[in-house]
Amino acid sequence: MSRIGKKPVELPSGVTATISGQSIEVKGPKGVRSFQATDDVDLVLEEGAGSVKPRGLSKRARQQWGMSRSQVANCVQGVTEGFKKELEIQGVGYRAAVQGTVLKLSLGYSHDVDFAIPDDVKITAPKPTEIVVEGIDQQIVGQVAAKIREWRSPEPYKGKGIRYKGEFIFRKEGKKK
Repeated sequence: MSRIGKKPVELPSGVTATISGQSIEVKGPKGVRSFQATDDVDLVLEEGAGSVKPRGLSKRARQQWGMSRSQVANCVQGVTEGFKKELEIQGVGYRAAVQGTVLKLSLGYSHDVDFAIPDDVKITAPKPTEIVVEGIDQQIVGQVAAKIREWRSPEPYKGKGIRYKGEFIFRKEGKKK
């Protein structure tokens, strides 16, 4: 029995869900998200809550049960609250700025890095050393944040680079004479 799959997904006020076959479409104040479930589970709407039921007791059906419920819950959270990743930049002269649909990063290279902002996400730079990535799709928000971090991931000796807010970087000691 899946402990996650058994829980129903509550639909807050202002959120509507429609099921057609194996897909569910969730509409809310921030937008519309949809999820296509596999044939191993059934999607059901009951009294303001959505739930997922397995079609059998096979291992694959039990795996898809919890995963599908989590995906539906993420769709509901995305259209109500949205998802957010915060990045910090550390290093002398390292900074970020948003100019139109481009994120300009100065990361110690001989040139500035221009990162084109995708349509699905909103990127802001409240301070020159902070970047905030927001959107309704958790996977896309995480992927964009990872791509930005990839330009200069934090190094263990001085800690310079782009890191997630609150991320701990294991520091190493330098050479000794």
